[in-house]
Amino acid sequence: MSQMQTGAVLDRATARGGKYLTFFLGDQEYGLEILKVREIIGMVPITPMPRTPSFIKGVINLRGKVIPVIDLRAKFTMAAVEQTEETCIIVVDVNSVEMGIVVDKVSEVQNIAEADISDSPSFGVSVDTDFILGIGKQKGKVTVLLDIGRVLTDTDTAALAHLAVAAPTA
Repeated sequence: MSQMQTGAVLDRATARGGKYLTFFLGDQEYGLEILKVREIIGMVPITPMPRTPSFIKGVINLRGKVIPVIDLRAKFTMAAVEQTEETCIIVVDVNSVEMGIVVDKVSEVQNIAEADISDSPSFGVSVDTDFILGIGKQKGKVTVLLDIGRVLTDTDTAALAHLAVAAPTA
């Protein structure tokens, strides 16, 4: 590997270490880069939108701004579960579009060092794992670190951006 290639690999690897907001879907812990997180809110009424993919729950009015909300369980083809008082919405910024993601519960902010992050394992050609930034290993547990910008396809993001319009002021 040339010095330039080694530097590029190091830059990418170094970029993974840092602070992550961790949350749960079922028993599995996931993490999002803290810089992508805008806020965490409790569940509020979500207005369904017609003719949208099943993982798009709808939109919410957050202080006068319409925010599209996705169900991360549905996006990951996980079984639906009843909401609890811990179910919440994490508002994130994806490619300059604010959106909410519904999660079972938020855990904590963790500082995960690059040395504690492994690449995603390969599951074969037909399994897309590009949305996994890496696998964090701390305290004997595994945290799947998500690249939220890749969890949604460009088509998904464009559809969500279309939903994210200013709410009428009353």
